[in-house]
Amino acid sequence: MSREITGFSNPLVKRVRSLREKKHRKREGLFLAEGLRILTEAREEGVLPEMLFHAGSPHPLARELIAAMEAAGGDVIETTADILSKISGKDNPQALVGVYRDRLTPLEALDRSSADIWIVAQSLRDPGNLGTILRTGDAVGAGGLILVDDCVDPFSVEAVRASMGALFTQTISTARWEDFIAWLRQGPGQLVGTSLNTTSHYRAARYASPTFLLVGNEAQGLPESYEAECDLLVKMPMLGKADSLNVAVATAVMAYEILNQNQDRKGSAQ
Repeated sequence: MSREITGFSNPLVKRVRSLREKKHRKREGLFLAEGLRILTEAREEGVLPEMLFHAGSPHPLARELIAAMEAAGGDVIETTADILSKISGKDNPQALVGVYRDRLTPLEALDRSSADIWIVAQSLRDPGNLGTILRTGDAVGAGGLILVDDCVDPFSVEAVRASMGALFTQTISTARWEDFIAWLRQGPGQLVGTSLNTTSHYRAARYASPTFLLVGNEAQGLPESYEAECDLLVKMPMLGKADSLNVAVATAVMAYEILNQNQDRKGSAQ
């Protein structure tokens, strides 16, 4: 269904704008994604928005997305750039804004055998780091991201934007630590933590599949009790004055080392 909205006071505009706040996202089970690239990535994964707002974008990919929405009976709303700005909270909004159903997968529904690498983040606070970690997971073929304890909302506008579409390619699950550990120990899986409290070099360690790579809070790292639950703790050498890497950077370094070892094993087995 296609329609036009040009008034700022329209109830739907107010409702969609409210999704910029976590409490409204949680209540409705919806979130915002903006921009042709992210919405196209979602469509390529077979995911269409519940509602699509556009400002008459002439781009061929935008027209394809609008046509797909109309064919699926979705809600397509043509509006103005000013209203898109009001919805997205940006002075220079993208030409497309989609409203999507949230994409959380229950922990017990995860298929750990579907990937060699899974990323687990504990008490992550920065949406930019979360989005970057999702992109890393996509790049290394991770099964998904498991958010442990109180993490930043993966469906915040900032996190969605930082993911550059990886939000739609990666499975996302949330859990309390004790629930995650109980689930993990029910099947195969090596829990690998990054820590300064070890002498094990990250490249000298040997990673078993599936590897659950556990990274901690940006400021405090992993709690000692969480480190004690790990099958393996590893550290990366710091040759300068800094004592640690940004958590998203550390995740990428570790994920690629795990990927390289997996590929080497599979290559030698052939």
